[in-house]
Amino acid sequence: MLGVVWLVTAIVLAAASWSVLVAGHPAHLVTLGVVALVGLLLIVRALRLRRRSRAPSRGPALRVVGRVLAALATVVTVVALVYLRPFSATPDAIAAMAGAPGVRVVDSPTQIALEPQNQPAARGLVFQPGARVDPRAYVPLLTQVSRGGVLVVIVKQPFDIGFTAIGAPGPIIAAHPEVRSWALAGHSLGGVVASSFAGGHLDTVQGLVLWASYPLGSLADTSLKVASISGTNDGLATPADIDASRPDLPGSTVFTPVKGSVHAFFGDYGPQPGDGTPSVSRDKAQQQIVAATVTLMQSL
Repeated sequence: MLGVVWLVTAIVLAAASWSVLVAGHPAHLVTLGVVALVGLLLIVRALRLRRRSRAPSRGPALRVVGRVLAALATVVTVVALVYLRPFSATPDAIAAMAGAPGVRVVDSPTQIALEPQNQPAARGLVFQPGARVDPRAYVPLLTQVSRGGVLVVIVKQPFDIGFTAIGAPGPIIAAHPEVRSWALAGHSLGGVVASSFAGGHLDTVQGLVLWASYPLGSLADTSLKVASISGTNDGLATPADIDASRPDLPGSTVFTPVKGSVHAFFGDYGPQPGDGTPSVSRDKAQQQIVAATVTLMQSL
């Protein structure tokens, strides 16, 4: 029974999010493959024991403990995998992966690079997606940022969770010595992670852009140029949360409240549970998000 649960869970979740899993960091798809393999092995073991018409040689107490532990492991695994099911990018966002005039998109297993084609990229932006969000969902907005001569690199996070890729900006920055100044950015949990790296690498990072997010610790005494962009109708990173983050950010931080915007407007992945109700169109909200981001990048 436990083997069937592991196998079916892996198959159903893989089928439900196949296009996202294939396009994202390979860790998630590999994990589902391992879960399916464990399920098959459990089924094979049970069938072999049945053919022998006898139980394992362990004592009754050990069998009970083993079954309890196996059941707990199954519950934890299934709950975690169901929770980690990603929010898929919209068809328009997926189509943006083909590139746009003046911007080339380079996709790899661990990142999506947006490279400006009409001018050399003297500035760079490393972007950390929000929790469980398909990284392709940010390509349309960040393509507009890249058009201003900014190399944008979207991190593909293992399991689409920012804390699994907290050190990702380091190798990206090191791989592009031609870029003179760098900023980090992130949406929601991605912004929290970006703030942590920025605060610990002030020698290489000059700017920070928070999309519906706030810092992990205090950055008030740093020289970072910071832009905090948030939605007034956001049900997840609420206006109260953003206000509470003010003491942890430099006094020069530029706060941009996007009137009527919600959490899911900071990407193109559809609605998100727990979010607020928008009172502005997605296009108008995203125009303001892009404009505030571009302003910060131009200041570097």
